[in-house]
Amino acid sequence: MVNGIKEYEFQNECVEFLIDKTAAYNSKQIITVKAPTGAGKTVILIKYIDEYLKNTDGKTAFVWLCPGKGNLEEQSKDSMEALTPQRDTRNLMYSMLSGFAGESVTFINWELVTKKGNTALKDSERANLFEKIADAHKDGIEFIVIIDEEHMNNTKKADDVISAFAAKHIIRVSATANKVSHQEYYEIPEDQVINAGLITRAIYVNEGVDERKEIINDYDYLLDLADDKRKEIIEGYQSLKLPIRPLVLIQFPVGQPETIAAVEEKLASMGYTYENGMVNIWMSDNKVIGDDLTQLDGSPAFLLMKQAISTGWDCPRAKILVKLREGGSEDFQIQTIGRIRRMPERKHYGLATLDYCYIYTLDTQYKAGLLSSMDKAYQVRRLFLKDEAKGFSLVKELRNLDFDGLGERETLVKVHDFFKEKYHLGTDKQVNRENLETGGYNFSHEIDSKILQGLFRTTDEMSEDAAKKRISIRTTVNTHTHGIYLLHSVDEIKKVTGMQSQKVKNILRRMFSKGKKTRYKFIALDNNDFYAFIINNVKQLKMDFKSVTAQMGGKQLSFNLEPKTAEFTIPEMEVYKYSEVKKQQLFRLNAYKQYTNEFCTDETRSLPERLFERYCENNDKVEWFYKNGDTGQQYFSVVYTDSLLKQWLFYPDYIVHMKDGSNWIIETKGGEQSGHSKNIDIQVGNKFNAFKNYAEKYHLNWGFVRDSSEDLYINNTEYVDDMSDDSWRSIEEAF
Repeated sequence: MVNGIKEYEFQNECVEFLIDKTAAYNSKQIITVKAPTGAGKTVILIKYIDEYLKNTDGKTAFVWLCPGKGNLEEQSKDSMEALTPQRDTRNLMYSMLSGFAGESVTFINWELVTKKGNTALKDSERANLFEKIADAHKDGIEFIVIIDEEHMNNTKKADDVISAFAAKHIIRVSATANKVSHQEYYEIPEDQVINAGLITRAIYVNEGVDERKEIINDYDYLLDLADDKRKEIIEGYQSLKLPIRPLVLIQFPVGQPETIAAVEEKLASMGYTYENGMVNIWMSDNKVIGDDLTQLDGSPAFLLMKQAISTGWDCPRAKILVKLREGGSEDFQIQTIGRIRRMPERKHYGLATLDYCYIYTLDTQYKAGLLSSMDKAYQVRRLFLKDEAKGFSLVKELRNLDFDGLGERETLVKVHDFFKEKYHLGTDKQVNRENLETGGYNFSHEIDSKILQGLFRTTDEMSEDAAKKRISIRTTVNTHTHGIYLLHSVDEIKKVTGMQSQKVKNILRRMFSKGKKTRYKFIALDNNDFYAFIINNVKQLKMDFKSVTAQMGGKQLSFNLEPKTAEFTIPEMEVYKYSEVKKQQLFRLNAYKQYTNEFCTDETRSLPERLFERYCENNDKVEWFYKNGDTGQQYFSVVYTDSLLKQWLFYPDYIVHMKDGSNWIIETKGGEQSGHSKNIDIQVGNKFNAFKNYAEKYHLNWGFVRDSSEDLYINNTEYVDDMSDDSWRSIEEAF
C-alpha cells in the first residue's frame, strides 16, 4: 500500500488511465503523460507501479529513467521507499550486479548511460548492462520503462538505451509534452492542480515594470523589483503568523563570471552576501548551499543558479524568478516556472500576494518546451542495408582546413559593396542614415525591447498570450554591462557567415562607427550609439550578411583549393524517422530492407522528397535509391564555397543506382506554387555550381529536382530560380 499521502482525484484518474493502457493488449507502446509541475507526478508513478504489481504475475521489471541534474533519481527512489517500503527499489549498479528481477524498480540517472566522461559507464559496463537486459528477457521478464522529464533526453544515445530494454510499454512524463498520433496520451489539466491548492493561482510577469521609465541597468532594475516583492510577501506571511521566508531565484542562462560578479556586487550593496547567509549559489563549478535552503523558514533570500536546476529540484518557498539576459536575446523557457509555482503548504491563503508567483525578465521570446512539435511527431526505427547496395562507393568531399576564406579587407569590400548597392548608400552620411532607416534599420540611442507583462492563470495561457501582452522598454546603453550583448550579436552574425567574431566586429566598426579610417564608412556613430545599433539590428544584419555570402562568387574551389576526400559507402544500418500510416506499403527499390511509406510522410519528408521517392519506386530503370543524411561524417558530402570563399558542406539528398550501372546524385529543393518559389535555401546557386563541378570531375549524372503542381522537374545546366526557364525540364526526360 501507499503510505501517508493525501488523495487527489486527478492523480487517481491518471493512475487508472495508466493501469488501463498498460494492461490492455491493444494499447500503443508509448504512453505520454503531460503533468504540470506540482501535480505530484512522482506520487502518481509510485501509486501506478504499486497498483500494477499488485495485480500482475510478477514478471514485470520497471526501469525509471531520470535526468541526472539535481540527483532526481535518488529523490524519486527515496520517495518510493518512503511511500511503498515493501517494493524492491534499486539503483543501476545493483541491477547490473544481480540482474533485472521481476517486480523490481531500477532508478537510473541518464548521465550514467549517455554522458561521456568520468561519470559515464565504461564500455565494459555498458556491455554488461545490455547483457543483463538480455538475460532478463531470456527469463521471461517484461520491461516497462518510465522516462521522467522526457523532454530532457531526445538523443540517439538515449534511444539506444531505451531500445535495448525492448519494453512492453514506455511511459513518458513531462510538463511540456505534446500529443501525437502514434502514442497514447493523457493530460492532467493545470486548472485541476491549481484548484487543489498545489500550485499558485496565477503567474505575474514583470509586475511594476514601467514602460515610461528608461532602464539604466538591467540587473539593478530587476533585482530591486524582486526584492521589493520579496519583502511584500514576507509581510503577507507575517500577517498570517506563518514562519515562511520567500526565496528569489536568479537565473543566468550561461553563468558568465562577469555577470555573476555584477549581480553579487548589486546584492552586496543591498545587504545580501554569502557571508551573512542571505545569498546561496548553485553552479556546476561553484556551489555555496546552506543547510536550510529548502526549509520553509530557510535563511537564504537569494539563490544564484543556471538552467541546470530547472528540473529535479524542489523548494516550495521559492516564489520569485529573476531571469537575466547575458546575450540580449535569449528565450525564456517556460518549464523553468515550475520551480516557483508550488505552494509551500499545498494550499492557497486567500491573499493574492501569497497565492501568485512572480517573474522578472527582459526576455522577448517565450518557448513552451525544449523540443518542437516536429521533433515529437515521429518515432525512429533501425533499417538494414540490402546486399545489392553493400558494394557501392563514391568519393565524398571534406573541407580543406588549410584555407579559411577571404582575408578581412577583401571581405570588407564585398560587404561594403553589398550594403552600398542594396540601400543606395554614398558619401553623405545623413542620406545614408535615412536610406538605412527606410530599409528597416533602427537608430535608437537606447536598446529597444518589447517584453511580456501581465497576469496569467496557466503556463499555456502565458504561451498563447506572449505575443499580445507586451510593453516597450528602453535601456540606456552601458558599454561595460552591454559588452556581452554586443559580443552575442556579433556571434549571431558569425554563425551565418562562418567568419571569425573579431573580423565581423572590425567590419561593422569600419562601416558604422567613428574612427580615423574613413574609407568604407557609411555612418560615424559614437561608441554608445554603435552598441545600440548592432544590438537593436542584429536580425537585419544577420540577413544582410547572409545575403552577402549567398552571392554567386563564380570562384568555386579556386586558388588551387582542393577539398579533402574520403570514401563514402552507404551505412549498413540506419536510423530513420517514421510516422504511422493507415495503410502500410513497402518501397521495393529503397536501399534498405523494410523501408515503407511510413518513412515517406509529410512528417518526415518534404513534398519534393516524397514525390521523388515515389517516382523512383515506380521507375523500371531504377535498381535502388538511397536517402542521404543531412549532416555527419558518415554521409555523402560535397564542398561548396560562398562568395567569401568560406567552405561549407552540403549533403545531396539522394543517390540513385540504375539497372544499366549508371548513378544519379540528386538534390531536391522547394519548387513553385502559383508562380511563387518555395525554395528557402539562400545558398542554392553556390551549391548548384559546386555540385556541377563535382559531377563533371567524377563523371556522374546529377541534378537539382523541384516540384511544380506535383510534377517533378530537373536542372543540371545553369541555375535559375524561375521554373518556366528552359533549363528546367521534366524529370522523365532525364531518367
